[in-house]
Amino acid sequence: MEPISGDDGLLRCSWGDSPEIYRTYHDLEWGFPVIDDRRLFEKLCLEGFQSGLSWLTILRKRENFRAAFDGFDFNVVAAYGAGDVERLLADAGIVRHRGKIEAVINNAGRAVELAATEGPLAAFFWSFEPAAPGPFDASESAESRALAKELKARGWRFVGPTTVYAFMQAMGLMNDHHPACHAGASVDAARAGFVRPTGTRRPA
Repeated sequence: MEPISGDDGLLRCSWGDSPEIYRTYHDLEWGFPVIDDRRLFEKLCLEGFQSGLSWLTILRKRENFRAAFDGFDFNVVAAYGAGDVERLLADAGIVRHRGKIEAVINNAGRAVELAATEGPLAAFFWSFEPAAPGPFDASESAESRALAKELKARGWRFVGPTTVYAFMQAMGLMNDHHPACHAGASVDAARAGFVRPTGTRRPA
């Protein structure tokens, strides 16, 4: 889709100009490389919650999700039990979907396992960084399919290739801003100076 010109005169990706919460997210977060394990886990969980919904819905509830899930500290969430599921199902500030809630708890346990055997989550996820940019505005890629397959083999849920591709776009594993978008250059600069994490081997 073609970029849109904002009231500040800047060109942005078609989805990224309004409302203001979207503009801020687009300009300052989306596509910038992330190394923090908790943020990576959070984003993958929120992408799972987005399934069937809009990202705007999830973004508006993001702080509620963070409060409800202990800041997406996967070491804490992995220990959640049945009482926590019921607490979350009663929380009107988040998306109350039992399957997605239970998937987050399951995935937290799988994240703990992954960190124990492979090292930082960031190193594992970044090992799937595409060697070259794919076609702009795709919905999945060979890398997202490979990562989704690996995560599913390790027992993760709600991690299909489209969900994983959106995660990779947002966390800066690629720069998928429209070529004319003003934020693209900032993302390119951030990626150029980004030190890729190490500590895991890419699965064969």
